[in-house]
Amino acid sequence: MGQAASNERPLRHLSHEEVAKELANKFARKCYTPLELLSLKDVFHSLAGREHQVAHLKQHVIAQFLGIPDSLNVSAVLFQMMSSIAAFPFLEDAPAIIGLEQLVIVVTILTRRYRKALASTGLNRRKLIFRSLAVYDRQLSSARDLDQQGMTNDKGDRNAGSSGEDAASKDDGDDDDPLALAALKYLECDGETAQHGSTPFFHSAAVPADSLRRLIMLLLLTAPLDAQESLAAYAATLSHDDLDGLRQTADCVLESFLDTGQAQNVMYARFDAVMSASMPFLLSGLTPLFERFLFSKNLDFHGHTGDRAQLPPSGPSPSPGLPPPRPLLEDTGSIMNVGVLSQLSFFIPGTSLFRCLRLLYSGDEDGYSMGSFETKVFNWRAPTILLVRGIRLDGGEDHASSGPASAFLASLPSKRFPPGNRRGVGDETLTFGVYLSQPWKHTHRECFGTDDSVLFQLSPVHDVFRASTMNKDYASFIKPSAKTTPIGGISFGCPPPHNTQAHRRSTTMSLGPVSLALEDSFEFGCFTHNYTMQGGAFQTSGFRKFDFQDRFEISSLEVWGCGGDEEAKHQAERWAWEAREAEARRRINLGTGDIEADRALLEMAGLIGTNRSGGSMG
Repeated sequence: MGQAASNERPLRHLSHEEVAKELANKFARKCYTPLELLSLKDVFHSLAGREHQVAHLKQHVIAQFLGIPDSLNVSAVLFQMMSSIAAFPFLEDAPAIIGLEQLVIVVTILTRRYRKALASTGLNRRKLIFRSLAVYDRQLSSARDLDQQGMTNDKGDRNAGSSGEDAASKDDGDDDDPLALAALKYLECDGETAQHGSTPFFHSAAVPADSLRRLIMLLLLTAPLDAQESLAAYAATLSHDDLDGLRQTADCVLESFLDTGQAQNVMYARFDAVMSASMPFLLSGLTPLFERFLFSKNLDFHGHTGDRAQLPPSGPSPSPGLPPPRPLLEDTGSIMNVGVLSQLSFFIPGTSLFRCLRLLYSGDEDGYSMGSFETKVFNWRAPTILLVRGIRLDGGEDHASSGPASAFLASLPSKRFPPGNRRGVGDETLTFGVYLSQPWKHTHRECFGTDDSVLFQLSPVHDVFRASTMNKDYASFIKPSAKTTPIGGISFGCPPPHNTQAHRRSTTMSLGPVSLALEDSFEFGCFTHNYTMQGGAFQTSGFRKFDFQDRFEISSLEVWGCGGDEEAKHQAERWAWEAREAEARRRINLGTGDIEADRALLEMAGLIGTNRSGGSMG
């Protein structure tokens, strides 16, 4: 390591092994500091075993060093991924043994440090990681070859009306990995050396569902990791219930990748579409996990090295006198737990979530009413996350003709759609949520929220619906009254009520094309995905390209505030100020003897009345 390839022969005439070694050398020089490279070498030599005079890493040693818990049963999946990437940029040579040069390549790619060397923009490791997890299916290859022959005649028609998923399928057949091509171009390789993707793969490759499930469980566990932080510290606190929760969350995430026709395998087109639309940060946890190789505990930076006979400690030593780190989630709710928190970090940056959330409102503790919701939530001046969970109602024509559920179903528009999870059977637990960066307020003529609002579903299918620019009906909070409309509640993606006679008489909810509506008693809710209509405040699903609607009975509702101590202090000050104002208004006495006249004067002054905003703290 550290010796460049011979300059006597052009790179295009070198063997695959020699080119890979040159790439590892260039990555080492470009992507690491001298101290990081020294640590990586020391970690490798402290872990490596030798066979036939070749030093390399084995599966159980890597798992122990990274702190992978045995309970996840993911070590074999992770080692397969590393062994495949170790053959980079000649992916058809996989699997490869993981020597020092191969480890440099693996760590460079999985921590995304390759961006310091490969200047091409738009490159990502998604296709490479899919390939490293996939298996080759000859039967699937033959079947797809027949399909390709059958589609030849109508190729022109298909191209004219192709959708986003069709475009992904077209890329599915492209065996050239852009990252590998960029690496070869970086080495100025050409000719026969660059013919690295000649074996057909993506047409007949699929990731087994069970392998992906295990990897997702690991990614849920690694999501909150910081640099130099040990996975073992989190794994050590995993209880049996925590493990069950991780598995359930992973199943919901996995469900997004499974198409109806491919229940046991995940094809690349689906993998790419789901990650692009709803999980852009799914693989982020790999970066801190593999940066573990860059921090050796064996090195004495005063010029000595420690004993290499044992594995390095699995986590950083706590500094004496420092308080322990804050927990990832200080409170737990009926819905929110650490697994759900990690699931949210797949599409919301983790810096806004881990060690940042505070429970503002819980229906179980504060009561299921819009009044208690307003009291607890409206004074928070930072972003919030609303979570709602419920049991799906069948909603069929044979549903009971009396009772609250049937009354709620009758208030929905007559046009209904089937449930959103086509693979599910019977009643299901549904979990939806919304991220809002703007503080909550009453809705009068316009909705509130900004174009960074996010509507999402967490179970039984993970899906994300980003804000669109078609309209700004992002969020509304409406208390029912005779002056506005008898239909109130909290909604997202629904048009606001208008102060007209027609709307005052209406007892039917107005639902947007992609919307979540909770009626004012917080007993029932409805999520609508009108893919055919589109054109709403939120975009349609990136992979469920059909109309569906989920109607449910609410079992839990909670709101979490994103922010730290400063936001909590501001909220407490606001609550205290409003309490003093309310007490002062209660004691006002003008002394005229005419109570109605006194009240009229106070309303004209804006000191009392239902529309009073509360004034300014300034």
